[in-house]
Amino acid sequence: MADASGRIEVSGLTKMFGTVKAVDDLSFTVEPGTVTGFLGPNGAGKTTTLRCVLGLVAPTAGGATIGGRPYAGLTTPPKNVGALLEASSFHPARTARSHLRIYCTVSGIPKQRADEVLELVGLSSAADRKVKGFSMGMRQRLGLAAALLGDPEVLILDEPANGLDPEGIVWLRQFLRRLAGEGRTILVSSHVLSEVEQTVDHVVIINRGTLVRQGKLDELAEHHGHAVLVRSPEIDRLVTALDGKAELTKLPDGAVRVIGPTTAEVGHIAFTERIELHELATERSDLEEIFFALTGEAGAVEHFGSVEGGTAQ
Repeated sequence: MADASGRIEVSGLTKMFGTVKAVDDLSFTVEPGTVTGFLGPNGAGKTTTLRCVLGLVAPTAGGATIGGRPYAGLTTPPKNVGALLEASSFHPARTARSHLRIYCTVSGIPKQRADEVLELVGLSSAADRKVKGFSMGMRQRLGLAAALLGDPEVLILDEPANGLDPEGIVWLRQFLRRLAGEGRTILVSSHVLSEVEQTVDHVVIINRGTLVRQGKLDELAEHHGHAVLVRSPEIDRLVTALDGKAELTKLPDGAVRVIGPTTAEVGHIAFTERIELHELATERSDLEEIFFALTGEAGAVEHFGSVEGGTAQ
């Protein structure tokens, strides 16, 4: 399944609502076998972009393809793409099973698939309960079950962790990782940055409808910057040795944060000066710190080369 048939490509996508430009010449690629986080502040254009990818909104310019075809050109859309954009669009008087079976009938999918996906998302025990009694977290699981009915190779999920309790969030993380491990393409829009950081391989960050950064999560963190945390019984000697070569901050616990040299370079200086070290570690910026730094950079556009085909316009 891990081939180009599951690749999502957004190219020069622009969407105007009257005089408002919700998405502005946006381009990126999501590869099969990955979980990609689609991030941006409220109003950044994330949901509009996803709706354009799914053919729910017509772009003003540019477009998006899945496996080389626009959504409208897919021969069996439910078997190609599963989507969760709105977890509350269920008839309150229907049971979870009947809701999914209706989808099966409409999509030409065997009805027994409804019970299979209910099992996958942990809702088998609630299959005959009416949806009006479901919590938000249960509705999210039901929406995910509906997206999985066609056993699709691509999943597009808008804020799938909304309403889930901590146990449910851990389950979702493991579930998405397993699906990606099967070669599926997973695109997840979210504002829960701490959770995204533990789930995704790649990130696409947009702001005001334009691309800010994209690439592998670890490369993004490395490029954005890191600090070296060092402890030593001879910390004053080390500070003197590093003076003029780094930005130094003494911490309340006696450690020093070093910005500039790499961990190896700091270690080499300590070794050369025969300074005893008790700790030498790299402190990397977390995703939340990177996100706020990047979305505050007006007009900053940079591509991290590991995402094939996605060019910042």
